[in-house]
Amino acid sequence: MKKIIILFSLVLLLYLVYHNSEVDAITIPDTAIRLRVVPNSNSAHDLEMKGKVKEYLEQNVYPLLKDTKTIEEAKYTITNKLDVINKDIGKIFKDNNYNQDYIINFGSNYFPNKTHKSIVYPEGYYDSLVVYIGESRGDNWWCVLFPPLCLLEADDEEETSNVEYTFLVKEILAKIF
Repeated sequence: MKKIIILFSLVLLLYLVYHNSEVDAITIPDTAIRLRVVPNSNSAHDLEMKGKVKEYLEQNVYPLLKDTKTIEEAKYTITNKLDVINKDIGKIFKDNNYNQDYIINFGSNYFPNKTHKSIVYPEGYYDSLVVYIGESRGDNWWCVLFPPLCLLEADDEEETSNVEYTFLVKEILAKIF
């Protein structure tokens, strides 16, 4: 009976810790601009190209918005750089002998439901910069371009990339049983 009470207490504790961690999660503000790259397919080459486009956008578009304070400023800056972004992505494709068409759409774009770190981001139309590659049937990557929430998350991931995770309940149960 004592083991059952301990087990129940551990499950309850884990639930409370997990439930409280969701409250601290980053939420997307209503005045955000999302960023999305949808690859042609899930083939290795298509996903590699999605990664190259993602990397380009992170390295070249985020810095354009680093001092931007309002969504209007961000929209203006992005609109004025669309030709450069389009040309640069075309160069990435050419340099990698990647023969897919692509469309860059900046405006209101559809996003499906997305669950990330136990948070459900509802489907809908959002202000966004989307790069649709080829048939756009692969697993997409998305983040928030303005304010730059992706970079905050990337920094967190870099800091924790060398952390070894263990399952506390498993360790405790192993000691009990």
